[in-house]
Amino acid sequence: MSEQLQALIAAAGSAANARRWQEAERLWSQVRTLDPGNVQALFSLGVHAHQRGDARGALELLEAARAAAPRDPMLVLTLAVVHRDLGDTAQEWASIHAALALDAYFLPALLAKAEFLEREHRARAAAAVFRDALKVAPPEPQWPPALRRRLAHARDAIARDTAELEAFLAHAVAGPRQAVAPAAGGRWDEAVSILAGRTRPYPSECNQLHVPRLPAQPFHDRDLFPWIPALEARTDAIRAELEALVAGHADSFEPYIAFRADQPVNQWQALNHSRDWSSFHLWAHGEPVAENIARCPATAEALAAVDAVSIAGLCPNAMFSALAPHTHIPPHTGETNARLVAHLPLVVPPDCSFRVGYDRRGWTPGEVFVFDDTIEHEARNDSDQLRVVLIFDVWNPLLSLEERAMVETLARAMRDYRSAGDA
Repeated sequence: MSEQLQALIAAAGSAANARRWQEAERLWSQVRTLDPGNVQALFSLGVHAHQRGDARGALELLEAARAAAPRDPMLVLTLAVVHRDLGDTAQEWASIHAALALDAYFLPALLAKAEFLEREHRARAAAAVFRDALKVAPPEPQWPPALRRRLAHARDAIARDTAELEAFLAHAVAGPRQAVAPAAGGRWDEAVSILAGRTRPYPSECNQLHVPRLPAQPFHDRDLFPWIPALEARTDAIRAELEALVAGHADSFEPYIAFRADQPVNQWQALNHSRDWSSFHLWAHGEPVAENIARCPATAEALAAVDAVSIAGLCPNAMFSALAPHTHIPPHTGETNARLVAHLPLVVPPDCSFRVGYDRRGWTPGEVFVFDDTIEHEARNDSDQLRVVLIFDVWNPLLSLEERAMVETLARAMRDYRSAGDA
């Protein structure tokens, strides 16, 4: 390519970027004179002709560009735009499909296909294609500026379709759902939500020891834990010890998240070394905190009656967990599904909430719930007051005594292996 041609191409591109359309068209015409088959010139001149309202001239130039570069999906898609403006929907549709045949993941063509379906009043089919487009698109903060408006429209169209589909499915199952046992009802509410695309399945994701084939149950039936009523009966005594700690030993509550400077913090950046989420440990990573236990004898006695889990280097844990006003614990997962986590709510202002997977609930003072913390979960305190919960570990009741021994053996062996490697 001659230096003159290179200079003209660069100048034409600069003029177009500066939106000096007439100058750009003039320069591209000069490029075409020097190089009649130049694809970039043919394409650009076709776009300019279309902008001027010369659709037939645009088609001629764009078809010439396509003949010179038959594998370029953008050329084919631009033909679809011209056919659209000419009112030739059959050719527009054919061109969109031709572009996708060249690249099935070509984002502008996916958007064009969905937008075509919308104009044809096929909103549900359009929403399905919009979903495909957003799967291909980068995360919203990185959306290309040229496509941002169209991608935002796609997002909104998907949201409308999701709401309509969810309502449709919920209506369809309303009758049969009445025959389902109450305890299983939440399963089918979540099935509707997943099928509609509002939420995703929430599996058990263990950071350490995963026991295969245990159901990923967000909240477990209270009847599986015969120690709950006795613990709840001691709520007042436990709360009294908490209040004494807050009044006289508030500095004993330590930030729950405390990564070293050389460790990645990921979603914990805002809470790292922050007292917005703090804890007073009675047991930590399987070891008793004797000084703290001595300050809370009633709480320690109550916890001694629960089915506490024992896993080398990991459990049991027991603590008063304090969440400051307007604090959010981000979504995360726990260490092993061999254990479950129990909450005894003690101080619960309004506007506090807890989510495990699909299920959301608040805390009721004095009422224990038990959940699987290897399912993604998060907590919020949107009130102006402190929220405090007693948190402790218990065995997953679906494990037999023999399987508990297997868990302990595996955890201890893993710990021994790592320790030997450091020797």
